[in-house]
Amino acid sequence: MENQPIIAEKKFHGVLFDLDGTLIDTADDFIFCLNNMRQQSQLPPLSPQKIRTVVSDGARAMITLAFDLKEGEAGFEEKKQQFLDAYLQNLASCSDLFESLRDLVNWCQQQNIPWGIVTNKPRMYSEPLLKALKLDEGIATLVCPDDVTHSKPDPEPMYRALDEMALSASDCLYVGDHLRDIQAGKNAGMKTIAAAYGYVHHECEAQQWQADWTVPSSQALSQLLKSLLQPKPNH
Repeated sequence: MENQPIIAEKKFHGVLFDLDGTLIDTADDFIFCLNNMRQQSQLPPLSPQKIRTVVSDGARAMITLAFDLKEGEAGFEEKKQQFLDAYLQNLASCSDLFESLRDLVNWCQQQNIPWGIVTNKPRMYSEPLLKALKLDEGIATLVCPDDVTHSKPDPEPMYRALDEMALSASDCLYVGDHLRDIQAGKNAGMKTIAAAYGYVHHECEAQQWQADWTVPSSQALSQLLKSLLQPKPNH
């Protein structure tokens, strides 16, 4: 499924990840909260897979899916806030890094290769999640929508992360499981990797984003990144 061979001559000196669906599998906590709300409304649970496909589209999309309510309609904001409050209480109950990615970030730290996260998930949810998963100390940068004027696909958060890692765009990779992630990376002048294992709407979707690489699994991502990354000279 990779659209370029794993061996590449160009080496990169840092990597940035999207959070939900790319670095961390957060879907089960969203699924629990959403189906718990449906149960309270005397509605049957939605299938986990159905919810997974919209996780990367955010809370609004999940409320629309679960309650057939669109933004602006009566009851939408109340449901969304109820959902976010429940999620804040459960955000690290089941969430964990995708397979092989704990090993990957540990490897990056051992190699003195900075890694970070650029996410559209607000800081009030991102920080406690990273702390619960013991990722808060090794991370070089965390950029959330609270930190910038324009969120992905705008390149502003990418530029901020690059500044904090003291890297140029040409020396850093961005990995994401949504079209806006790939657009944000491209808009910032970075090489991009599409995570087809993430919260995509359908199996072939990630192939259409025209990322520089597309990986079918988190294990394949780990293998690819280890082949592409090396410490910055004179680090």
